[in-house]
Amino acid sequence: MLSPSHFTAVLLFALCASVVFGITQRETPRRMVRYGLYCFLLFVGSAIVLSWGMYLIAR
Repeated sequence: MLSPSHFTAVLLFALCASVVFGITQRETPRRMVRYGLYCFLLFVGSAIVLSWGMYLIAR
């Protein structure tokens, strides 16, 4: 069985959560897509920043 890496799991979670947030929080399709992309970038960006922070603390 294939098991995704941690980063792949973060990307999958960010994608699913961003789709839900975009659909439920905005009214027009254009705003849904823009908000979904915004949430996706925030999820992935914060995961990268936090992982680097944990890496530096652990050293």
